Amino acid sequence: MIHVVLCDDHAILRRGIRDTLAEATDISVTAEAGSYAELREQLRDAACDVLLLDINMPGRSGLEVLTSVRETHPQIRVIMVSMYPEDQYALRSIKAGAAGYANKAGDPVLLIEAVRTAHAGRKYLTAEVAQMLADSLAQPAAPVPHEALSEREMQTLLKIASGQRQTDIAQELMLSPKTVSVYRARVLEKLGLSSNAELTAYAIHNKLI
Repeated sequence: MIHVVLCDDHAILRRGIRDTLAEATDISVTAEAGSYAELREQLRDAACDVLLLDINMPGRSGLEVLTSVRETHPQIRVIMVSMYPEDQYALRSIKAGAAGYANKAGDPVLLIEAVRTAHAGRKYLTAEVAQMLADSLAQPAAPVPHEALSEREMQTLLKIASGQRQTDIAQELMLSPKTVSVYRARVLEKLGLSSNAELTAYAIHNKLI
């Protein structure tokens, strides 16, 4: 039996994933968490072979949580799940040590395949991600400015470019508006931009949204 823990701050999405995995007789969801704090508590007692981790978590980004879990529970295979396009976060996830990357909007059957593949000790890569990985190794792309952003700065960029207000971003990421303002200033400086409109144009041009 493959023991799976779900970590996603949206209860409805967790239920959808749980229902999908319930169709597999060799997979059992042993615990759920809606935050990193809850996840730490659950991992103390719940059996976990594979962790399905949302990349867009409140408080700490999913990639930050991935790093922490790999340090404290190296035996757990972590699959990042997200609504973001694969070309945006898949490679960053794999390079950060994830065992796979699955899109929440994709075929539910693929999620079962991802869990089984990760549990077997292999990387779960869709054809698109495998091609992206091969391309990045064969012909390293010229560095682009946003690759220098931290995970939190990248989150701030994406949310601003998606039209979210600073107060809403602060609430969603569990940060103070002042902290979000600092991240925004850092993003503008690193990208050589001067306004939210330019941030949005940059994100669209680089296919980040």
